[in-house]
Amino acid sequence: MSDLTRVESFQYPSGHFAHLSENQQAQLEEFKRICLEQGYYTPASGTTNASHDDETLLRFLRARRFVPAEAFKQFKDTEDWRKEHGINSLFYDIEIEEFEETRRLYPQWLGRRDKRGIPLYLFEVAPLNSKTTSAYEKNLKNARTTSPKVPTKNLRLFALYESLTRFVLPLCSNIERNHPETPISQSNNIVDISGVGLKQFWNLKAHMQDASTLATAHYPETLDRIFIIGAPAFFPTVWGWVKRWFDPITVSKIFILSQANVLPTLTQYIDIDNIPKKYGGNLDFEWGQMPNLESTIEAAIQWENPEMQNGKKTFPIGPIAWENGENGSLRAVAVGQENGKPRHKTIFTIPNPVNGSKNEPVVNTPVAEHELALTTVGTHTQPADADVPNPDTLNPPSDSPTPASTPRMVPEPGTTELPLRGGTSETRFEQQTHTHASGQLADGTPDAAVNDHGHGDKTVTMEPGTVGQAPKDVSIQPEEPPAPGYLDQAKQVTTSASAAVTSTAASAAGAVSGLVSGDKGKAEEQKAPEKSEEDKKLDREIDAKADPAVEGFLRDKSTAGPGM
Repeated sequence: MSDLTRVESFQYPSGHFAHLSENQQAQLEEFKRICLEQGYYTPASGTTNASHDDETLLRFLRARRFVPAEAFKQFKDTEDWRKEHGINSLFYDIEIEEFEETRRLYPQWLGRRDKRGIPLYLFEVAPLNSKTTSAYEKNLKNARTTSPKVPTKNLRLFALYESLTRFVLPLCSNIERNHPETPISQSNNIVDISGVGLKQFWNLKAHMQDASTLATAHYPETLDRIFIIGAPAFFPTVWGWVKRWFDPITVSKIFILSQANVLPTLTQYIDIDNIPKKYGGNLDFEWGQMPNLESTIEAAIQWENPEMQNGKKTFPIGPIAWENGENGSLRAVAVGQENGKPRHKTIFTIPNPVNGSKNEPVVNTPVAEHELALTTVGTHTQPADADVPNPDTLNPPSDSPTPASTPRMVPEPGTTELPLRGGTSETRFEQQTHTHASGQLADGTPDAAVNDHGHGDKTVTMEPGTVGQAPKDVSIQPEEPPAPGYLDQAKQVTTSASAAVTSTAASAAGAVSGLVSGDKGKAEEQKAPEKSEEDKKLDREIDAKADPAVEGFLRDKSTAGPGM
C-alpha cells in the first residue's frame, strides 16, 4: 500500500513560527542559509537581533509552498525593491496629512482582532465613487512626498502596507492571545460592497489591482481572509472578472456572504463585541474613523499622548513606529513629516509585551479542535464559475439600468396595454436579430435594386430596413462611373492560365481604365492585338456560360493550366 502524504494547511497558526513540521523547519533553515550566502540575511548575535525575524521569512516560504529557492527569488526582489525605492525611510518621510488622505481610501483597522488575535480591517467600497477618486488623484499633483522612481499614488500605498507590517501586526503580536509564541503576520478584512453599482465596480478595477499586485509581490502572506458583505444582484456575474484581479491563493481566502449569513459567519471567527453594529455586532465604528481599541489592548498599554475620538483614546493620524523602551518595554512613536518637519512623539508604551518574535527557544502550543474549524477556505461560499468574457477586452459598462431592472408601467383602468416589443436583449453581447429585418440578403428578398453594368455584369444593391419602416429610395445613382465589371474582374483572375489570356486581359483592362478615367485618346491608342484562334475559342466558351458560372469556369481553366 502506497504512503499517503498529508496536505498541510498554512492557515494560522499552522505553517507559522513555532508551528512548523519537521520538513518546514528544515526548509526554513535552508532558506536562511541561502539568504546568508547571498548577503540578504544577518543572523542574531549577542544583543543584536537578526536582520529579519523568522515569521517574516516564513511569509515568503509559505507564499512559495516552502520551496527555498523560489522563496529566495521573491525575497531578493523585495529587498532590492525596498532599497531602490527607499521604503525603509518612507515611513519617516511621508507627510502625515497625505498618509491620512490615502488611509481613508483603503481598508481601515477597527482597533479590534478576531478570536485568534489577528487584526480586523473594514473596507467600505461605496464611498469610493468617481468624484472621490478623481479629487484624490487631482490632489496627488500637489503632494510633497514624491519620488522620481515611482508614481506618488503607489508611494502612498507602500506607506499603508508599511503601517500594517511595522505597526499594527507588531502591536497585535505583543498583546495576550492564544499561541503567544507565534507572531501575528496577517490581517482579516470585512469588505462591504453594499450600494455599489456596476460602473463603480468597473472603475475601481485599477484601484483594487494595484493593491493586490503590490501585496502579492512584496507583502506576501499578509492576508488571512476576506469577508465580502452586501453583494449586489449582479455580483455573481462580475465575480468572474473579480477573480482575475487577484491571484488564486487570495481568491481561496474570500468568503462571499449573503445577508442571512453575515452575522452567523462572522461570529464564528470574531467576537460579537468586535463586529461593527451595522453588521449585527456591538462595535461603534464609522467608516473613516481612527481605531476603536478593544479592552484587551487598552489594558496592555499606557497612554502618553493620545488623541480623543467620541470620548475614547485613540491614535493620531499618520504613521507610527516602534522603538525599544526601558526594561524590555516598547514605545509607539508618531513619526512622518508634519508641514515639512520631522515628527517624533511617544503616543503610548507597552510595559510587558508578549513579543513573540524573540529569538529564544519556544514551546509549540497545540492547536485546539475548535481552532481547526477556523482554517476553512472561502470557496464554498463563492458563486459557481461562469463563462464570462475577459474584462480586459470589454468596454466600460454604462450606468443605464438593464431592461430587467426597469419597472414596468401599469396601464390605467380601461386602457389597452400595447404588447412589449420582443427580441430586445438584456446584454450588449447578444445580437438583437428580432428587432431588425433579418435575412435581407437572402434570395427573393423584396426591395432589391438590380444594377446592370453592361456586358452581362449585374449586381444587387440591398437597403436593409427595420420592421415597419418603408424601404429606402435607391433610385438615385452615383455620379461616378461604375467600377470594372464582374466579367472584367473575373478575366483578370485568370492571368496565370496562359500568356495569351494574360495579354488579352491586360489589354482589355487598359482600355477600360482609359475610358473610366476620361482619357479617351489613350484608350483608342491601346487597341487589342488580333486574337489567336485559341483566344477566340475561349471567348466563345465564356460568352456561352451563364453569369454565375463564369467564375467557376475560369477557375477550372486556371487550375488546369495552359493547353487544356
